Amino acid sequence: MTPLNAVRLRVFHELFTSIAEECGELLRQTAPSPNIRERRDYSCAIFDASGALVAQAAHIPVHLGSAALSIEAVRTRFDDLATGDAILLNDPYAGGTHLPDLTLIHAVGEPGAAWYVLTRAHHADIGGSEPGSMAPAHDLPAEGLRIPPVHESRRGVPVPEVEALLLANTRTPEQRRGDLRAQRQAGALGVERILAMMDHHGVDTIAAAAVALREYTTRLFRASLASLENGTFAIRDALEGDGIDDEPIGLALEFTRTKQGRLVFDFQQSDDQCRGGLNANPAIVLAAVLYALACVAGDELPINGGLLTDVEVRTRKGTVLDPEFPAAVAGGNVETSQRLVDMCLAALGRAGADVPASSQGTMNNLTLGGTGLHGEAFAFYETLAGGSGASRTGVGASCVQSHMTNTRNTPIEDCELSQPLVIERLHVRRRSGGRGHHRGGDGLVKELRALVPLRGALLSERRVQGPPGRNGGQPGKPGRQWIVDAHGVRRKVSAKGRFSLAAGDRLILETPGGGGFGAT
Repeated sequence: MTPLNAVRLRVFHELFTSIAEECGELLRQTAPSPNIRERRDYSCAIFDASGALVAQAAHIPVHLGSAALSIEAVRTRFDDLATGDAILLNDPYAGGTHLPDLTLIHAVGEPGAAWYVLTRAHHADIGGSEPGSMAPAHDLPAEGLRIPPVHESRRGVPVPEVEALLLANTRTPEQRRGDLRAQRQAGALGVERILAMMDHHGVDTIAAAAVALREYTTRLFRASLASLENGTFAIRDALEGDGIDDEPIGLALEFTRTKQGRLVFDFQQSDDQCRGGLNANPAIVLAAVLYALACVAGDELPINGGLLTDVEVRTRKGTVLDPEFPAAVAGGNVETSQRLVDMCLAALGRAGADVPASSQGTMNNLTLGGTGLHGEAFAFYETLAGGSGASRTGVGASCVQSHMTNTRNTPIEDCELSQPLVIERLHVRRRSGGRGHHRGGDGLVKELRALVPLRGALLSERRVQGPPGRNGGQPGKPGRQWIVDAHGVRRKVSAKGRFSLAAGDRLILETPGGGGFGAT
């Protein structure tokens, strides 16, 4: 085997990463739903035979940081996977994140020594009590169809009963069929590319490259965080109710950097699990921690399993950050994760890291559904951008997705073509960013008019208090939303809850601005 010098190591890193990127591009180009095709709510990654992350594409942080636990769940249940096998799952209590995120894992190689190609995509409806499968619910079954790790394909032959079960439990079966098949083709492409690498370089060589890349990441990660102070730094925060109860939900973090350089994130003092869907499983907590650390460590850090070497995450069973079945979890993935990032960055800032003010701190999850103009059932899901936090070096960006989401806006043309909606307004929410030496980024204003009666739900945060500033900067403006009917009568919409739109009603949403940095 040729020695893996720095040049060859870089080549292997680029090869692995390019496979994940190519899988993602095929998924985007072949998926029929706007949520995947336009918003790009999907992620792809590669894992080696030990279950360690080898490389990922620059996709969705909340998907990718949690993906290692999906691989762990699959490896625990199946020990004989080989090329041609694919496992489907979405169960938050068995390797998943929340139910709309369908994870498809393709094995590559011989039984007992297989690598894995993972694709994860947010499907716009997975059943449950409301269209879009993201409305506040009392328990997990009300959020949608729960899929434990099961064979989607076995030795190259699809298992038709699995797809049939999925399609029977969604309001939009044809769209789900197309999105799942796009994931299947994307994963198959990854398998083809890795097999070609194994044939060209040899299995032992690429396995050694994966280990060497993790070791390199660990060394670079340690060096990038060497200036952090040793000690324990406590952060307290709270979510603004769960859509069922209005009481704040307390989150607690004690971050410790030991003399040996170990990084411990202890969330055990957080509140007990809530009745609504803001519970986040440990995979989501891990994703938030790794994302915050990667941000602080810098752009040159290859993202792989080497990030985990010096990191320990502690949660307590039965809490909002380690719930027990049947706790609902849809919002933990999208909303609680954002607050955890704010807390992790704040803790790292206390330890001496250069971190920005808080960004909007929510994904502003909007779901709509009903019967379209031609009698067809439809379900629509999107997240809305807002302001990012200002930093020591400049103002915050406006109207962008931040932190745990990396999705895009649904184009107006696509939205109006595929849904019975008209987008009346979409513009910057001027001066919603917090004041400071550097001002926070602005949120946006979006106004939609229903052409037919619709059922909808909103799942959002930062409606009571805006995202805090840093170093004397002021908080950004909190978000707000309301409905105006055809007669001009205005009614408030809850930050977390269901609503209905009559034909002609307009839904208006204003997203939060980012926090300012430094005193004015």
